[in-house]
Amino acid sequence: MTVMETTPAPARTKVDACSAAPEAHPRPDGQDRYTISEVVAFTGLTAHTLRWYERIGLMPDVDRSHTGQRRYTNRDLDWLAFVGKLRLTGMPVAHMVRYAELVRLGEHTFEERKELLESTRRDVLNRMAELQDTLAVLDHKINFYAGARQAPERA
Repeated sequence: MTVMETTPAPARTKVDACSAAPEAHPRPDGQDRYTISEVVAFTGLTAHTLRWYERIGLMPDVDRSHTGQRRYTNRDLDWLAFVGKLRLTGMPVAHMVRYAELVRLGEHTFEERKELLESTRRDVLNRMAELQDTLAVLDHKINFYAGARQAPERA
């Protein structure tokens, strides 16, 4: 699972980093220059979606080659993995864009970022409770039908 957390950097500053058992990157840092088609293959996102993320400010500025081709890094892959998790929570795109803006603004936005994530967490917990209730109804119906099949049919 990939989550955003605050981790101490060497200079004792706090930075956002995607962590918690990070997936191995296809290339080591320093050799991590991926084309848009490679990122499409790694992430399952479309090139259109990647460009859109960049256009709306959800994706930080992507480096470009001397010919203007986008060159993504391992850090970009980590960010995209985190954005994927946010999408799974149901967080509105506008909130994701706001979160990305706050990250770019720096440390003084930690509290607002935390509040955004806490709000999303509450929403996820509420949805989980709704799904548990729905699951209970389905289990009840499945058990009912399983019991009905075991009863002998009447003529």
